[in-house]
Amino acid sequence: MERAGLLAPFPPREQATARVCMVSSFATELLEIRSREPSPPLHVLVIPGNPGIVGFYKDFVEALYENLGGQASITAIGHISHGQKDCELGRLFSLHEQIDHKVDFLEQEVLHTEQSIILVGHSIGAYIGLEIFKRLQKKVNFFVGLYPFLSLNKSSMKQSTIGYIARSSLLSKGVSLLASFIGSLQPSITRSIVRRFLGSSWSAAAVDAGCSHLLQYHTMHNVLFMAKMEFLKLHEEPDWNFIRAKQDQIVFLFGVDDHWGPLAHMEEISKHAPGVALSVEKEGHTHGYCCTEAGSFWVADYVANLIKNQMIIRDT
Repeated sequence: MERAGLLAPFPPREQATARVCMVSSFATELLEIRSREPSPPLHVLVIPGNPGIVGFYKDFVEALYENLGGQASITAIGHISHGQKDCELGRLFSLHEQIDHKVDFLEQEVLHTEQSIILVGHSIGAYIGLEIFKRLQKKVNFFVGLYPFLSLNKSSMKQSTIGYIARSSLLSKGVSLLASFIGSLQPSITRSIVRRFLGSSWSAAAVDAGCSHLLQYHTMHNVLFMAKMEFLKLHEEPDWNFIRAKQDQIVFLFGVDDHWGPLAHMEEISKHAPGVALSVEKEGHTHGYCCTEAGSFWVADYVANLIKNQMIIRDT
């Protein structure tokens, strides 16, 4: 296990571009920066946690791009119906459907190229990333799980509370209605509420994403439905056979005080797959690292160094 040092603030950086594309007939929000090179050797796919809102990852995507010297294309892909518009007319999507969606995106947009693929999954996105890796083993070069949510933490009161709400159709609809109501208020009031109750230390990009996307009925309803499916699926043990088979291509970063990915889960990985590279972030960032500039910059530096150490691209 290793520990990285502090990172100095970034200079002004290239901006990520948001766009919507159709993936298997589903409107999909992307946040991306294309490589400066005409034939980039690498494509990094960032898979968000839940909520799967790419706007939360803006600072991280831009910092990662700069740390890789513009040699890689970076794409953060949103979950279906976690976007600003209710393009799917209220339909709810399961964890399995969200995994299929990411595989379909890679097959549609990336697999026909000669680029190496790096998967970077955050929280439940780490679980999704491992499932993608299993399906596309010949195409994926490397996987990084950030603050991974791979198993339930039965001692977490927060997980128990979210699970209770998510299992109740009535409570899920009630919470979604409340979120929608807050989102319908005057923008200044909505931002003040988000700042006060969700993210007093959030970056401007994270606050914007919370106001524009999270506080939508269809988004919150899908967030809770996906959480329900997560809690059902993660009662199962991780696929240790696969993780052992690919342990030289897998890295996990854990936080010191993270109830979604507690250090006990890291110890389980070490026991079952001792060849997996494991690190602990001890700089005071949180599970929601992407919602702060400091967390985004630190984790981007960590991931970029992993990629460089794999000699997938040259050092900058």
